[in-house]
Amino acid sequence: MAWWRDIKRISRYGLIGFFRNGFVSLAAILIMTITLFVIAALLMSSAALKATLQGLTNKVDVNVYFVTNASEERILHLKKSLEALPEVASVDYTTREQALERFRDRHKNDQLTLQALDELGDNPLGASFAVRAKETSQYESIAKFLENSPASIGSSEDHIIEKVNFFQNKVAIDRLSDIIRASRSLGFAVAIFMAIASMLIAFNTIRLAIYTSRDEIGVMKLVGAEHWYVRGPFVIAGVLYGFTAGILVLIILYPLSIYLAGPSQRFFGNFDTLSYFTAHFPLMFASVVGIGVLLGAVSSYMAVHRYLRH
Repeated sequence: MAWWRDIKRISRYGLIGFFRNGFVSLAAILIMTITLFVIAALLMSSAALKATLQGLTNKVDVNVYFVTNASEERILHLKKSLEALPEVASVDYTTREQALERFRDRHKNDQLTLQALDELGDNPLGASFAVRAKETSQYESIAKFLENSPASIGSSEDHIIEKVNFFQNKVAIDRLSDIIRASRSLGFAVAIFMAIASMLIAFNTIRLAIYTSRDEIGVMKLVGAEHWYVRGPFVIAGVLYGFTAGILVLIILYPLSIYLAGPSQRFFGNFDTLSYFTAHFPLMFASVVGIGVLLGAVSSYMAVHRYLRH
């Protein structure tokens, strides 16, 4: 059980070093707290952007309008064909009766319009589809499918589609697609940059903490201590830096998410920082504390390396 005794000894030395170097430990924790806070803010802002883009995507659709004499059998057959496409997320069918009811409800205070509608006798409105794609970039292929379907080509007696509004909305849909692609690329680039910056900041801060113990490392080397035995206490201290910083960030984020709950809903529409924080707390805990522990351990391991080369 010698290995277990060594592990306990290394852990004890690491804990002693963590508290003994109080000022340096505090500096390392503060720097890592700032670093982890920026990473946590990046996670939440990325989630907010994703929710906002998803909300915009859900509002975009392709509307298909049918002629008034289109048979329901052919409309339902086209609906089934659309739903079979891999690009299609949903197809909402509005019957002629539903369209008329919604029209009357929208103009319930316009008696002149309702009177003119009653004088027509027959329902002048056709059925329609609201087709929603899984990705905004897929609307064009859906529109082409509709253009080439038997429902929209042939003689005037054969076709049942009167209009597809994709081409009127094409500019807005393409612009939204560009925004989504750009935001994903930017988010990935920022995440990589922050990971590298965090590693460098944590590494240099922990190097400062280890510098104060350089004489102790020299003595351990003189008595023949193994490299892992020398590194161990500093890695344990680095883990404690990261863990403490991660917990501090989570403590700071909770009241901050409460304060920003209202403004975030007004700005992002359907994103609430408090709801996201509470619903995804296990993920936030694992991400923030896990990254902190990893940064502390790896940075300590690398920082002590220079004192073991000689």
